[in-house]
Amino acid sequence: MPKRATALRWTGTGAPQVVAAGRGAVAERILEQAQAAGVPVREDPALADALAQLALGDEVPEAMWTAVAEVLAWAYGLDRAITTNR
Repeated sequence: MPKRATALRWTGTGAPQVVAAGRGAVAERILEQAQAAGVPVREDPALADALAQLALGDEVPEAMWTAVAEVLAWAYGLDRAITTNR
C-alpha cells in the first residue's frame, strides 16, 4: 500500500484544517516539505487514512479531536524539548 500523508494547520483557535493530503509521490512531497520547514512528522497510518477522507480546507471533525490533539501535544512537546536543548 502506498504511503499516505496528511498535513494540518492549527492557528490556536477552532479546529485544525486539512491543508494537504495525498498518497505515493504526493505523500513523499508533503513529507519533504514538512522536513524542509522543520515540521515534526509522526507516522500514524490509521489517523492519516481517516484525515485523508476530508477535503482540503475542511476542519477536523469533533470525532477526531482527541487523536489530533494527541499528535499536536506530541509535536509541541518535541518542539519544546528541541528548543530547551539548544
